[in-house]
Amino acid sequence: MTSPTEHGGHGWKHCSPRGAGRAVRASTQVERDDLPEVIRHYLTAHNAGDTSASAALMTPDARVTDDGKTYDGLPAIERWLNRAASEYTYTTTCLGAAQDGPDRWTVTQRLDGNFPGNTIDLRYDFTLDGGQISRLVIAP
Repeated sequence: MTSPTEHGGHGWKHCSPRGAGRAVRASTQVERDDLPEVIRHYLTAHNAGDTSASAALMTPDARVTDDGKTYDGLPAIERWLNRAASEYTYTTTCLGAAQDGPDRWTVTQRLDGNFPGNTIDLRYDFTLDGGQISRLVIAP
């Protein structure tokens, strides 16, 4: 459900921090341009439904968790990306971004589309390793 097949006029380049008053964990709010390049590229590819480009930004032993299911390694992640890209159509709006540690980042996006409930805010928790994504957890 979390890979769009359509990215409408809601560009996430206008991402601005939200929820700064919520102290869930120590993090530093950042603008879109301050995110690591690999995360910016992943979100652009993911939001466009470009599964090949999304997968190319992952480490060979990457792990993705989405909808409570975990996908280990590139073959499983590529299957997840292909399924997710064709399951629903929706647009994304970036609500905020934060650096949670030296190699940990969170991006929150609002998805509006043809899935149950029609709107959901999702957190994309990234862990980076050597300039690639080694772990991604997507959850409300």
